[in-house]
Amino acid sequence: MPEESKIRCATRADVAKRAGVSVTVVSYVLNNNRYVEKEKRARVLQAARELHYTPNNIARALKGKSSHHIIFIVDNTTNERFGRLVGEMDRFAYEKGSMVSLCANRNNPEFIRQVIARRFDGVIISSISFPDAYIREFVDAGIPVVLLQSREYPQLEGVAKIGTGLYHGAQECVRYFYNQGRRHILYIDRISKRNHFSDMSDNRYRGFIRGMEACGLESEGRMITGCTTEEEVQRRLADYMQSHPVDAILGRNDRMACVAMKQVLHSGRRVPEDVGIIGYDDSSVCKLVTPSLTSMKMQEEKIAQAAVEMLYEMQTGSEVPETRKFSAQMVVRRSTDPSAAEE
Repeated sequence: MPEESKIRCATRADVAKRAGVSVTVVSYVLNNNRYVEKEKRARVLQAARELHYTPNNIARALKGKSSHHIIFIVDNTTNERFGRLVGEMDRFAYEKGSMVSLCANRNNPEFIRQVIARRFDGVIISSISFPDAYIREFVDAGIPVVLLQSREYPQLEGVAKIGTGLYHGAQECVRYFYNQGRRHILYIDRISKRNHFSDMSDNRYRGFIRGMEACGLESEGRMITGCTTEEEVQRRLADYMQSHPVDAILGRNDRMACVAMKQVLHSGRRVPEDVGIIGYDDSSVCKLVTPSLTSMKMQEEKIAQAAVEMLYEMQTGSEVPETRKFSAQMVVRRSTDPSAAEE
């Protein structure tokens, strides 16, 4: 590529040259921290506009100033729920002059070094697999951290936490099934190729177990887990239904609920008459399957706003904000109630 065709970001030196002033004067004007006579200030601002000058936020961060950049670390960037959350976070952060980037966790020391080196203003994490030790490295590096509690973090201090309603939402699903007269409830765990499956630290699964216990139902062995593909889930579910009664299924997310629904219908059973099914996250697929899928919906707008606000509180204050908690809400559709109105 010819040298003159390469795109180069304008620098303060470029602005100074066009405005006919020193770089120091440009810094005074852009930082608004010194008096500069009106005519020179106008020339600098005009030159900055003409050159489409933007500050180098990484360089600012290296000098101890804000980078105006937040990173949101998740298990799977293709998950629709995370896309909605980062969209809401970015909206609130933008109002404060910042941007938010969505990033999949890599679960290795190099990833942690890269995040710390980029001097983000804050880190928001929603992950069941991101190790506590790595989160501590962020805290030790002085980066504010907010955790959306997909799981419990009993050993972590110095981080802000948000309860997103997963635990109590799963309990509500069990009670809903129980009140319908269903007693043989099965939990469908996530698919993972990295051996990241649910245990009692996972808020959804723990909520399911506690909900079963509260209703006096047997919980042991009531989970399909350890699968690496959708086909494996369907095979395991088919085998399970041949030897065990099943009249209700809770999917860890909407995708797993739909995978289960496909197998239930393939077996000749009716949904919801024979088997009621609930998913989690209220994603767009809920309205595309037949019957439409009942799902638990998180208060994403409020959670996103709280996460951004808590990060800024930690940047400007010395204390970690108190944990904030939100409830999940059930959106009832025809996979549990045949009389539910179609949307």
